[in-house]
This record gives sequence, C-alpha cells and structure tokens, in this order.
Amino acid sequence: MDIEKKARFGKEILKINPESETEEITEFVREMTLKKFRRKGVIVGLSGGIDSAVIAELSVRALGRQRVLGLLLPERESNPVSLEYGQKQAAQLGIETLIVDITRFLESFGIYSRRNQIITQIVPEFEDTFRFHITLPQNLLEMDRFNYHSITVEGNDGNKRTERLSAKDWMEISACQNIKQRTRMIQLFYHGERNNYLVAGTTNKSELMQGFFVKFGDGGVDIEPIAHLYKTQVYQMASYLGVMPEIISRPPSPDTYSLPVSDKEFYYCIDYELLDLLLYAYENEIPSREITTALGLEEKEVERVFRDFKAKEQASWHLRQIAPTVTGC
Repeated sequence: MDIEKKARFGKEILKINPESETEEITEFVREMTLKKFRRKGVIVGLSGGIDSAVIAELSVRALGRQRVLGLLLPERESNPVSLEYGQKQAAQLGIETLIVDITRFLESFGIYSRRNQIITQIVPEFEDTFRFHITLPQNLLEMDRFNYHSITVEGNDGNKRTERLSAKDWMEISACQNIKQRTRMIQLFYHGERNNYLVAGTTNKSELMQGFFVKFGDGGVDIEPIAHLYKTQVYQMASYLGVMPEIISRPPSPDTYSLPVSDKEFYYCIDYELLDLLLYAYENEIPSREITTALGLEEKEVERVFRDFKAKEQASWHLRQIAPTVTGC
C-alpha cells in the first residue's frame, strides 16, 4: 500500500496513488491467476457494491474482459438495486455475467422459516412479508456501553418496532443469515471450477482487521486483491478506475437483511472516514495525543473505540488463519 509509515498522522495519511496501486494489484492478479493457480481467468461475485466493482475493474485490466466472469447472486430479500447496479457495472466493463437466484437453495435449508420462528418469538405479529434488519447501538464515541443487537421489524403498513435481542436469539438469526454468504460462495466455486477460473475475493482491510466477513462465506476465496486497502482507499480506487457513480454514492451495506441497513449501523458504529483513520492509528500504535489533535477527538473517545476494535479483533481471530492443528502445522 502506497503510504509512508513515517509520515505524520493526520487526515491525509490514507491517501494513496491509485495508478501505482492499480499496477501492483493487476500484476498480482495476473501472477496468481496464470502462473500460481494456472487458471484461465477470474470469477467475481458482483454485489452492486463498491468492493466487487473495484475487483471487477482491476481483473479486467489484469486479464482482459474475456477472462473475467461476473456472477450475480440475488435472493428474495436482496435489495433490487444490488442486481441492477451489478448488471450495469458488468455491462460497462463488457464482461460475461451469470445470474443465479439462490432463494431456492436457501429455502431448501429452511433458512427463512427457521429464522422467522425466532423473530416471531420476539415480535409475535411478525409475518413472512414483513421486513427486518439488525443493528448495534450507534453511540460508540459518546459513552461506555455494552454491544447488544437490536432487531427492527417493519410491517406491511410501514410501521416499525424495535426490540433488543438476547445473545441466543442473535446467534440463531446470525447463523441463518450467514448461510446466504456461504451459499453464494458455493455457487462461485462451482462456476469457477467448471470454467477453470479462480475466485477473487472482495474483502478490504477495514473488514479484514475487524472480522466483518463470514468464515467459508465471503472469506472463503482464492485471492484477496484489496485486503491491504482500507475502505476509504477502495473509494479512491473506484474513482480512479471509473466505477459507476451510483455505486460510489451507494451507502455500504451487507445486504443480507430485507430492510436496508448500512455497515455502520450493523457493525462498525462509526463512519468509514473516521473508522479507517482510527484503525490505522490502532494498528500503527499512534500516540493518543497525535490522534486526538489530528482528529479533534477526546482521549476517552479514542479509548472507547480502541476497546471496541480489540474486542472485535479478539472475537474474530480465527477468521484470519487456517484451522488450528495439534502440531501447529
């Protein structure tokens, strides 16, 4: 990543040179695809979001549009915009695409019905036609708090009801929702292997550091070309590469819940512009005084955020390594 480590910490610390990054990443994709994996091309899961759009752009520059396949994987609760933007981005690149609706696969697992049974215990009036999402408290900077999940249900009349989830209910709902990501990865590897293509991941550094991906889901890929770039740096790359403005301006979202929810509401509790700077400071052990001066924060606010970072880091350590063995090999 094109950042000078010794540069003084400040709001400009995460600025990169998109041209040199593009050269480095495209060379990496070529090397991995053609020499290391000895594959014919790359398959990318196009979500209609910025990370997958950037990966598709970089893959085309690395291998040519004839060696890049875009797989679109909607399900009945996906935001319709995801499919629309994914198709438009693919058309702009001129790459081949396949659309595989994974709803029937999820229904065969009983994902929707199992999950809905849990929600009905919390919100008895819940029906299959209702929409819902899950969020964390958004006051991370302002006060010490417990991280607990809340579910918001929107009825067919547009009225909403929010209830706090128990740890058990959250785990059961999460287990169902994570199957969506794992089912998508099954499709990516099926179509990748049948075409002798490798599966390119879309995880960025902000997600990698904090465990914002699903084990054997969006984390189970062959290569991760942008895992060294913070989310805000992915935006810099998107502007340079010419990603559709609609995708660049779209709020980042996990898009696994029927009621739209942003990454901030669901996981981070901070906007990416501040999050990434604090992640950089956390990783590089920037002195507290430098952080507070540069970002206009109080020391106790930084401490709260760093505690949250550490908790997420510790909870997700196993996502960033292969399965532990007795001998450690």
